[in-house]
Amino acid sequence: MAKPDNFLSSIPDLPLRAFSSIFIVLIILGGILKGGPVWNAIVFVVAMISLWEFYKLLSAKHDISPWLIMVSGAFILIGASSEMSLTAILCSISSIVFVALFLEIIRRQVSAESFALENMGATIVGIAYVILPWSFMILIRSRELGSLFLIILFLCTWSCDVAAYIVGSRLGRNLMCEKISPKKTWEGFFGGAAASLLCGGLLAVIFSFPPLPLLLMGLLCGVAGQLGDLGESVLKREAGVKDTGSLIPGHGGLLDRFDSILVNGTLAFVIFELIG
Repeated sequence: MAKPDNFLSSIPDLPLRAFSSIFIVLIILGGILKGGPVWNAIVFVVAMISLWEFYKLLSAKHDISPWLIMVSGAFILIGASSEMSLTAILCSISSIVFVALFLEIIRRQVSAESFALENMGATIVGIAYVILPWSFMILIRSRELGSLFLIILFLCTWSCDVAAYIVGSRLGRNLMCEKISPKKTWEGFFGGAAASLLCGGLLAVIFSFPPLPLLLMGLLCGVAGQLGDLGESVLKREAGVKDTGSLIPGHGGLLDRFDSILVNGTLAFVIFELIG
């Protein structure tokens, strides 16, 4: 079927989507520039809501106790905000898993049923998938050049998202993963990766920074971020839902909006540690 001549008119709820996007960009970039308690608070809110959305996905298939996941996530984020060492964070994660197991011992004794595998798995996966990436971004911001690093991370990721959508919608012909995300195409994938790479190079010029590290960062965000988006789509397909939430008009939930950032933030922290 032929695509509409007017591309903008073919985007559902365009004004609402645009307003939501601008609002998110201003909040995130403003928080990064401000740093300190402001950035920590923004990360805390976004991560905790995302974790709740992740819990809702899990609860569609398993009997999961929400409070342990939420308390655990909050504890790790607060620890990162207070510059808790990575060793302490790892010890905390291990302790939380054992708390989940010990609670299931009590449940089994009292009610003759338990859900240890589900709750232990959900707790560790929720922390690893949602909480740790955002914790890494708190830790990055607290270090020298951390604000610049985060701005590059978000701008490259967002440029990839926008370009992948536009190129895929206008020029996409070859489906990429039709069983996971029916509208994603190879044209959109390469268009998004190219836009992120270009964004990295442009930011190197703007910030008078050596180009190679930012070009590599752009390429990383352009490829890994789209894989992160596909990964979240797999989770939604298994849970049988279209979006993880409805908090952001025109976009869905926070987990939908920041799925690419989760993997990019993790990889960015690894890079930041290596070059630091």
